[in-house]
Amino acid sequence: MTKLNIGDLAPNFSGKDQDGNLHTLADYKGKKLVVFFYPKANTPGCTAEACDLRDNFERFKVNNYALLGVSADSSKAQLKFKEKYGFPFPLLADEDKSVIESFGVWGPKKFMGREYDGIHRTTFIINENGSIEDIITDVKTKTHATQILK
Repeated sequence: MTKLNIGDLAPNFSGKDQDGNLHTLADYKGKKLVVFFYPKANTPGCTAEACDLRDNFERFKVNNYALLGVSADSSKAQLKFKEKYGFPFPLLADEDKSVIESFGVWGPKKFMGREYDGIHRTTFIINENGSIEDIITDVKTKTHATQILK
């Protein structure tokens, strides 16, 4: 796992969303960008997290934030997730894990005594100039917007 730190330049990522539209870091210059990585669409924790961000979306917009969700799900799964819950932000379908790995959030995990590789739920807040302003690794799924907008 790569280890990014606050103050580092964000990786110059490129990935397609649920509709096949390409998103790059440069697309968000001049805005604060929240890139939130989640393990799997339509699971309880990921749904709670994304719905909390959706419910606070106006607060993000007023403060010049753009939001971008990322998981290794297929574009079809991301589209279903977005449509089911009415998310107003794009969800990257990073099946080859290029964005996930560039941010260093793929690695060993443990669940119920079993070890496996997966996405570590992590949120990066990137400032208008492309530098990492904050990294949240202890994501509170039901109150994540408050963690970001503190």
